[in-house]
Amino acid sequence: MNALKARAWSPYAAGAVIGLLQIPAFLLLGTALGASSSYVTVAGTIAAIFDPAIERIDYVARHLAGAKNWWQVALVVGIALGAMLSARWSGTARHGVAPVWHAMLGPEAARRRPAMAFAGGFLMVFGARIADGCTSGHGISGMAQLAVGSTIAVAAMFAGGIAAAAVMPRR
Repeated sequence: MNALKARAWSPYAAGAVIGLLQIPAFLLLGTALGASSSYVTVAGTIAAIFDPAIERIDYVARHLAGAKNWWQVALVVGIALGAMLSARWSGTARHGVAPVWHAMLGPEAARRRPAMAFAGGFLMVFGARIADGCTSGHGISGMAQLAVGSTIAVAAMFAGGIAAAAVMPRR
């Protein structure tokens, strides 16, 4: 069977591939895998078009210069494209979930769904920047380097996820 058309890939094989991506990241760019800083790179670049003075802010300047930052942007774009292609090739692509949400939650909640998704995504990126890294950065790269801060961050992420699941309504 063609591995690209499989309904699901082996989590062991996928994990090994992700782990092996650490090698070129460190050897060629001197950086670890991560995704959240790519948002700073893109937002800073767009903001600099309208106000070049933003490049004087140290935090923004660190995310605008160098191949490391754009490599992470390419990584995030590749993740999205890879997920889309995988869903299409495996025949598991969905064509909208609005009818499901409408049936489960009612029309008012279904209309609020895009705003809630945006707000949730914003909070996740904001939290990732406060933690100085996202789940992939801390969970894959930081823990691979045996970083104590990353281990604490991942434990906090799991605790937050468990707490959120405990208070979410069951349907």
